Amino acid sequence: MAGVTQDDKFHDECGVFGVFCHPDAATLTYLGLYAQQHRGQESAGIVTSNEAGHWVEIGMGLVADIFTEDRLNKLPGDMAIGHNRYSTSGESLLKNAQPLAIDYAHGPLALAHNGNLVNAHFLRTELEQKGSIFRSTMDSEVIIHLIAQSREERFVERVIEAMQTVQGAFSLLLMNQYELIAVRDPYGFRPLSIGRLKDGYVFASETCAFDLIEAEFIREVEPGELIQVTREGMKSYFPFEEKEHAMCIFEFIYFSRPDSNIFGKNVYHVRKNLGKVLAEEYPVDADLVIPVPDSGVPAAMGYSEASGIHYELGLIRNHYIGRTFIEPSQSIRHFGVKIKLNAVKEIIEGKRVVVVDDSIVRGTTCRKIIKMIRDVGAKEVHMRVSCPPTQHPCFYGIDTPTREELIASNNSIEDIQRFLNADSLAYLSQDRMLSLFKDNEQRFCTACFDGNYRIRVPGMDIHQLALFQPTLEVQT
Repeated sequence: MAGVTQDDKFHDECGVFGVFCHPDAATLTYLGLYAQQHRGQESAGIVTSNEAGHWVEIGMGLVADIFTEDRLNKLPGDMAIGHNRYSTSGESLLKNAQPLAIDYAHGPLALAHNGNLVNAHFLRTELEQKGSIFRSTMDSEVIIHLIAQSREERFVERVIEAMQTVQGAFSLLLMNQYELIAVRDPYGFRPLSIGRLKDGYVFASETCAFDLIEAEFIREVEPGELIQVTREGMKSYFPFEEKEHAMCIFEFIYFSRPDSNIFGKNVYHVRKNLGKVLAEEYPVDADLVIPVPDSGVPAAMGYSEASGIHYELGLIRNHYIGRTFIEPSQSIRHFGVKIKLNAVKEIIEGKRVVVVDDSIVRGTTCRKIIKMIRDVGAKEVHMRVSCPPTQHPCFYGIDTPTREELIASNNSIEDIQRFLNADSLAYLSQDRMLSLFKDNEQRFCTACFDGNYRIRVPGMDIHQLALFQPTLEVQT
């Protein structure tokens, strides 16, 4: 969207949620999607199933607006999968909403996908040449066709064959009328967790969804693992060639909810520790630390704690900016970012201020924020960022601009500082960022910082995946 409604942040992917063997499967999935609303606000859907068939309710917008009591009552069955969508390209259309649900030779099939398939365009071309007809522009639909064409007898074997064909990032839930399957790519780019609720199982992108429905967290689906859940219980497979793990570091920096536990750590504690090591690496003589809300709050708290500089909420966010906000006319467009944020003069005036944010993408919003802080009388404004400079686009499930649009890809730190009109600017170094994870065996994807892509496809050095093949929408 244009104007003030388009914030200067990366946008993540999607959220998935699944329930197996619970009489309130639809309602639980609604709650699980509600808890993960931050992972996608364009559309949401729920598919329920039992031995009689499957039922589908999908709509555009927010979970609470789509799923009225009447719509939830249309979803019987004790199995369900759900999806919150944020697309990384193309139009926001109902035909591209998930879960995808079809009927084919073996019965009903539904799929909910978080990630990007980097070879989807090539697979889609091959499938179309063999006669497949696609109903959407999503990369995820390729998986449906691969499963439908498989000659394997068992559902789990058809899924394994299909998933061994695709490449890229996927945390995936699939469901027929008898079983539910969860699968995570061998790099482990995207999170996916398993929980238990009474006699049933639940799956979610983030554990905050388990907290809402009071489910017990069991463990994460391992990178390269496929979980099959049937009436007989849960079975684990490892059908993929083993890869060096590459969990998305931005899940900690920005995407996940602070109360979630992913990749073996609590998000809030990681963000606060990022702020602490940022203060150690780039101290500054100042009077006040303020966050850019909301995602910058834990890092700013950590910076304040490590530096001893007083912490205040010097920027107040308006939480009621909807997606339908009417952009102001040209004559009053200078209000800009003030529609979302307001600086508190009584806190900031006459102070040397450290502003802490989790990332800078294009730099346009950050520039406006610094101007706003100066306008209320700040004596100095020092910008601190709790991750390294983002210099490369993502191909694995994050909506990022082209490399040309990323301010850090074409400018030095000094140039960015001048553009922002900050008295100083510092980013957390990659080494210090990764030092927070030396106590475990996790390995992270840092391609957005250093260009070290684990999976490469033709064209990614020039354009973002969705841009060099505009006819294929990458569904996250």
